[in-house]
Amino acid sequence: MNVLLPGIAQGSNYLGLRRSINRTRISVVIPTYKREAVLLNTIRDLLALDLGAEEILIVDQTEMHSPETIESLSALNRAKKIRWLRMSAPSITAAMNEGLKKANGDVVLFLDDDIIPSENLVGAHALGHENGAKIVAGQVLQPGEEPEPELDGANKFQFRSSTPRLISEFMGGNFSINRQFALALGGFDENFVHVAYRFEAEFAARAIAAGEKIMFEPEASIRHLKSASGGTRSYGHHLTTVKPSHSVGEYYYLLHGKGVRHRVQKIINRAFRAIRTTHHLTRPWWIPVTLTAESLGFVWALGLALRGPRLISNNNKLP
Repeated sequence: MNVLLPGIAQGSNYLGLRRSINRTRISVVIPTYKREAVLLNTIRDLLALDLGAEEILIVDQTEMHSPETIESLSALNRAKKIRWLRMSAPSITAAMNEGLKKANGDVVLFLDDDIIPSENLVGAHALGHENGAKIVAGQVLQPGEEPEPELDGANKFQFRSSTPRLISEFMGGNFSINRQFALALGGFDENFVHVAYRFEAEFAARAIAAGEKIMFEPEASIRHLKSASGGTRSYGHHLTTVKPSHSVGEYYYLLHGKGVRHRVQKIINRAFRAIRTTHHLTRPWWIPVTLTAESLGFVWALGLALRGPRLISNNNKLP
């Protein structure tokens, strides 16, 4: 796809980055938490792309980096190769909203901080928007996965698919959105806390209700490294933690569903599904721990739901 100019974007202050031939300005936003070398490697790979973005914003929620990481991020920020934004408390959705508000581009491309981008990642996202999409979801290859055609009759869409199509949700680690449209929707609901499970589904539902579609573009591909530390893994493993960080998001999402009876059934199913695993079958002493985490997550989610959504306050209107 020969859609980007080979030279430095005119009017851009960010070195080594490009702009699309139709002048679609893409801002990359990377929320990050407790990541060191893998974050720097991700930035390096993005800066090395021939077809790059208008700017790269690193929305950093890490309390204290290693001296080497601080030095590297500071140098990149001084050289205007990135914009390094700091936040005082960790929140995936708050960090994404901060990126939305601070980005200069027409389109914001959200990426995980532990990825290897394909050469045409930014170009494929740009082309999707130039063809009229307001939300483009990219291909995500987990460790060990390779692209494959979508299987007929598959029960669930797989993001390793190599088949372009319309989808109903997206993965938060590789999707782009028209910035003004996202702001008009109020951004991301900051009641999705800690692991923020299902925040994508809630946002996608609002976007579709507003009349938009989500285009899956396999050419916009990343390899997700699933770094063993930092990020959502800072909240412990969902199978062995008593903390509600992994459960609160889905309960909050389910509490927004239609029909009381339907919601109650979904909530009960979630609790049973959490302990219906091989891990719990072979280690039943973990069942009370997981049920405690689920109970705490539901109570937390109920309190959040009663307060109402926490969205970006703005005066934008949907077109």
